[in-house]
Amino acid sequence: MNPIRPLTPLEARVLATLMEKARTVPDTYPLSLNLVVTGCNQKTSREPVMTVTDAQAQEALDDLKALSLVVESHGSRVAKYEHNFQRVYGVPDQSAALLGLLMLRGPQTAGELRINAERWHRFADISSVEGFLHELAERPDDKGGPLVVHLPRAPGEREARWAQLLCGPVEIAATSDSIAARALPTGAAGQNDRISALEAEVAALRATVQRLCAELGIVSPGGRDNGDERDKNQPADKETI
Repeated sequence: MNPIRPLTPLEARVLATLMEKARTVPDTYPLSLNLVVTGCNQKTSREPVMTVTDAQAQEALDDLKALSLVVESHGSRVAKYEHNFQRVYGVPDQSAALLGLLMLRGPQTAGELRINAERWHRFADISSVEGFLHELAERPDDKGGPLVVHLPRAPGEREARWAQLLCGPVEIAATSDSIAARALPTGAAGQNDRISALEAEVAALRATVQRLCAELGIVSPGGRDNGDERDKNQPADKETI
C-alpha cells in the first residue's frame, strides 16, 4: 500500500539517496545521518543540486520512518538508516531503480535512464526500460495508481522524458520549460551566443593585428598596399646583362 500522501522534494531526495547507496556502495550501507547528508548534497548525479542541513535530513528521515519508507538500525553507537521502498510500493527491483533515478535526477528519457542505471541495475536494452516505465505508468488504482508519467516532448528535445509521481502530480508546462531551458545552450539560442562571441573575438584579433602592423610599418592583411603606389613612381630597374 502506498504512503497516504505525496513525498516532499526533500523526502524524495533522502529516500532516493538511501536507495542509491544501497546499490552503489553496499559496504557503507545502512547510512549514518552524516552520510545521508553528504549523499543528498552531491554536486553530481543530482537535479536539482540541494544544500541539506543535518536538521533537515533528520526531520525527513523521521517523516519517512512514519511512512514505513525508512527503517532505523540500532546495532551501533550511531543510528543508521535503510530504505524500505520496494516493500511499501510493491514494485520489483528494476522499477525501484528507475524511480530512484527519477527522484535523484529529475525527468529523463528511457535512453538516459538506461545509461544512468548502470550501477543500479543493468538493463538489456532501451525496450526493457520502456517496458518497466509503461508498467509504472499504467499501474492500477487498487495498487496505488501510476508512479510515473510520460511527458510531452519539450521544444528542442528529440525524445520525450519520463517523470516520477511520488511527489504528486507533475506540472507539465513548468517541467517542459525547465527541460527546454537546460537544453538551450545546445539549441538555437546557445548557437547564436557562440557566434556572437566568435565575431567579437575575430574583431579584437583584427584590431590587434592592425595595431602591430602600424607599429612595425608593414601593410596589414587586407589593408591598402601603399607600397604599390610608391613603386609606380620609381623608375624601373635596368635589366641585368
